[in-house]
Amino acid sequence: MTTPRPASSRRTRSRANGDGTVYQRKDGRWEAAGYVLAPGNTRKRIRVYGTTRKDALAKLTEKIATSNLGLPVAAADSTVSTYLTYWLNGVAIHQIRENTHTRYAACVRLHLNPGLGAKKLARLTARDVRTFLDHLRLTCQCCAQGRDTDRRSCCAIGQCCNKRLSPLTVTYVHSVLKSALEHAVREDDLPRNVARNVKTPAPRPRRFKPFTANEARQFLHAASSDRLHALYELALRTGLRKGELLGLHWDDLDLNTGTAAIHRSLQRTRTGGLTVLHTKTRASERRIVLPTECVNSLKTHWEQQEEARRVAGTGWSNNGLVFTTLTGGPLEPANLTHSFSRLLNRAGLRRIRFHDLRHSTATLLLEQGVDIVVIKELLGHAHIGVYAHVRLRLQRQAINTLGNVLSPTGNDPDDPPVIAVVR
Repeated sequence: MTTPRPASSRRTRSRANGDGTVYQRKDGRWEAAGYVLAPGNTRKRIRVYGTTRKDALAKLTEKIATSNLGLPVAAADSTVSTYLTYWLNGVAIHQIRENTHTRYAACVRLHLNPGLGAKKLARLTARDVRTFLDHLRLTCQCCAQGRDTDRRSCCAIGQCCNKRLSPLTVTYVHSVLKSALEHAVREDDLPRNVARNVKTPAPRPRRFKPFTANEARQFLHAASSDRLHALYELALRTGLRKGELLGLHWDDLDLNTGTAAIHRSLQRTRTGGLTVLHTKTRASERRIVLPTECVNSLKTHWEQQEEARRVAGTGWSNNGLVFTTLTGGPLEPANLTHSFSRLLNRAGLRRIRFHDLRHSTATLLLEQGVDIVVIKELLGHAHIGVYAHVRLRLQRQAINTLGNVLSPTGNDPDDPPVIAVVR
């Protein structure tokens, strides 16, 4: 006859049903496992790890709490496609702007899911990522995405057009994958980010050709008769971004002191249409001094807008924007691009992007000897090297200056040279 074990010696359950289990592994780490809600409205068992029992238990409790709120938790044994869906809709959407999220989603839909989506997240290797990126560089996108199927042309009839992605786009796809896997590492779903171990060739930066001083004067002369003269003056003389110009309100301007507060930007979003948002970064929020020419053109623009308001009557949209349509509505960014192109044609100037006016501002200021820190503050950018293009004349001056110092008759100052950090 079997003697029952004393009640005190029976194994007691330290955690309730649904709370998961925690135990120490042979390698000394602690492992916690439990069931959570996974993408696709299914439940999966996940495992998390920690250096102590408390650490592993805290990580599991956090994931179970998230699951109990009805939010899916990605598991390491899910596919790359499932995890990217979770990351896009559960993580990235709360951290990036809507337009950036739209670009991320397109990148996942068009490239990452077809190339890597079927692979298990936990089994993804650096070789998988490198092979995928190499294939992406060489693949015709018309063939891969069936773009010509409806028209029955080009690739659809066996005449491949070899329309490949640019090196910059391939690098962008790689960066999106790295961001997603980095979050998986932070949540202990992966031990390391394998995409970071893959090095992609740095894309050759685009060579911008900003306006020369003569071209800039020619542009301003042609713009003087345009309805948006004040906008073009501001763009070239202050380097404001297109969105910052279109999102500018009269309340942001102080024409008496000649200053402007830049803290808004007009953008077209997929869900909200034309929307006034905060500026791109903290550095973009700034107060700038307005040139006298801009103050005068803005005063003239105010008078013209008041006349347009009178003509429109009750049809006027009173939103406080400086630059509007003839009925007071916000200007469509794409329409401004078209107007800018027509202005360049009328002026007989070469075709540049609207954003290149900002490059022109930085370069012309640099040529006049303005301190680079001042230019950075004016443009609201953390790295002025993106916008400052040193022309050959300035390079020649710099080389000649160095040549004078290195010549046999050059000056030999007693003071030690200042150490310059080249970035």
